[in-house]
Amino acid sequence: MESINAQAVPVVRTHQQPSLGCAVIDAEGNEVLITEEMIQNACQELEQRLVKPASQD
Repeated sequence: MESINAQAVPVVRTHQQPSLGCAVIDAEGNEVLITEEMIQNACQELEQRLVKPASQD
């Protein structure tokens, strides 16, 4: 049986997910529903900005 590296397997959504029940208010006062895609994008941006701690040798 061959093992699969979970980090190498992309997640593909074939249909739009329903609202997560959360929202933000934009600069114009409009309620904008928070989607899973928005959360995934934010997580990816955070990973790119991650600063690894210096080695404690």
